Amino acid sequence: MNAKTTKATFRNEDEPEGVVALKIANTNWHRADNERAIEQYIAEKDPSHCGLAVLRTSSKCFEISGPEGRHVCLAYKPTREPLWLFPRRFIDGITPCPIIKAYIRILLVGLDYLHTECKMVHADLKLENIMVSFEDPAVMGDFMNDQFDQPMEYKIDSTGRPVYQRHNDFGPLRQLRNIIPKIVDFGHCARLDSDDDWGIYPIQPDHYRAPEVVLGCGWRMNTDLWNLGVILWDLIEGKELFRQVYDEQGRYQAKAHLAEMIALPGPPPQELITRYRSLLKYQWPQPIATVDDNVYESSNQFFGGPFFDGDEFLHNDLIPDRNLADTLPSLEEKEKENFLSFVKLMLAWHPEERRTARELAEHPFLRLK
Repeated sequence: MNAKTTKATFRNEDEPEGVVALKIANTNWHRADNERAIEQYIAEKDPSHCGLAVLRTSSKCFEISGPEGRHVCLAYKPTREPLWLFPRRFIDGITPCPIIKAYIRILLVGLDYLHTECKMVHADLKLENIMVSFEDPAVMGDFMNDQFDQPMEYKIDSTGRPVYQRHNDFGPLRQLRNIIPKIVDFGHCARLDSDDDWGIYPIQPDHYRAPEVVLGCGWRMNTDLWNLGVILWDLIEGKELFRQVYDEQGRYQAKAHLAEMIALPGPPPQELITRYRSLLKYQWPQPIATVDDNVYESSNQFFGGPFFDGDEFLHNDLIPDRNLADTLPSLEEKEKENFLSFVKLMLAWHPEERRTARELAEHPFLRLK
């Protein structure tokens, strides 16, 4: 959405003054308004569900006018920092495993609400879209007071407007107990109300893309769980699980990504290959255009297929000599065994073989001793 996020004070006449984070969208008004409507639906669907607290939705919405048109502004409760920055708070830049386990369980509770109550797929899970909350309201209060003595740096752009430097360091953690992860950014969310509703267009960040998306087999809520499963390597090892998703020019190459999937979780089941072949010639109701002005009419065309000849993968030369257990050098043997039993329930090729978020939240790996 090319939105800009900043912090500001905001209040109605009948409300006390407070600090909010503002997301100011570009002039693609309809897309921004769609995100507002999605967040409103999430917030109102079942306020009593504990998973709602894990999903950061806007508290206010208003419009401003600029030289180029209207801008939708969404106001949020401020968060401390994205999850990719959080490890710097710990020794050697590694988040302790008990904290990771607690956060994974919290995220699964949030996804359970999104999937079962709201019937939505987030479709864009990544560390940048998982924020951590402030542990104490005083942290933000102290930061705001400091601005009187040492204002944030800014520059003046070509139009004469001040552009403030990004600020994502609010000092050392004062305590860990009250910090929880928050799933944010619902602009790519897809609502699938019926069991017969399936997503068909490409979604997800490249490294975290599920096989059914690449193969054009249709996707539903369990696609988010593959996505989250791959993110766990970023949290535990500080490295991405899939390392050959781009070619030398930095372009996503689906065939190499699938080859790594075959090497790590293992080969795809026959049923999924059969479904892929049956949909090979399926064309989308509407073609999509990319930023490089290419127009695509199908998943096969978009991702550069075909990938299978009969049951045989066409790019065996790209399958690396790697296995899943060797990608977890930081875990002791027993912990590694428990983790693999957990994550394999998320990284199943066939979407219907993946456990639900609610089931995964009760897995023994997440129990804290």
